[in-house]
Amino acid sequence: MPMRKSSEEKLLDAVDDLVFSRGIESTPVDAILARAGVSAATLYRGYRSKEALVAASLARRHERWRETWGSLIAAAPDAEGRLLAIFDAIDEFAARPDGARWCAFLGTAAEMSDPPPEIADAVTRDTDHMRQTLRELAAQLPCANPDHLAEQILVVVTGELAMRLRDRPLRKSTVGREIATTLIATAQPSAAARPCTTD
Repeated sequence: MPMRKSSEEKLLDAVDDLVFSRGIESTPVDAILARAGVSAATLYRGYRSKEALVAASLARRHERWRETWGSLIAAAPDAEGRLLAIFDAIDEFAARPDGARWCAFLGTAAEMSDPPPEIADAVTRDTDHMRQTLRELAAQLPCANPDHLAEQILVVVTGELAMRLRDRPLRKSTVGREIATTLIATAQPSAAARPCTTD
């Protein structure tokens, strides 16, 4: 019998609550089951392992992040605003009830130097999406090398997320946005420059 959707959501919520604050290795399956209020038999009807459950939770988090970021990109007034929207998205996502003190993907990558394939795929999928979206947005600006600008902003974003481990209460992404704004200005040699493409 397949797992009920309600039970699956409870399990994924429990991973969000426990694993992404305590760590994967230090959170036993029994703790996840107790928080979710479901049995081990229910868990293993849907997932073959704890790692598969964590990967599913990362996938759900990725989709929610994409929705948050995408809506803010769409609402931005211009190309520069669309590129900077990632910092607004970080702050908005962190303020959600299912947000976290810092990035679950960074935490997972830091904890597991040799992750199982399903977890490695989840982390890679998030990184690739972030990099590709930033490249597409940077290409809308008149800059010489949009891929390099996107990579610079990705590094700034990663630093902002990592700083959340150091700062309490939760910091806003103000400094990261300021740095990215400077990088964007530097990448655009003149207003007369032609828009760059990814070709």
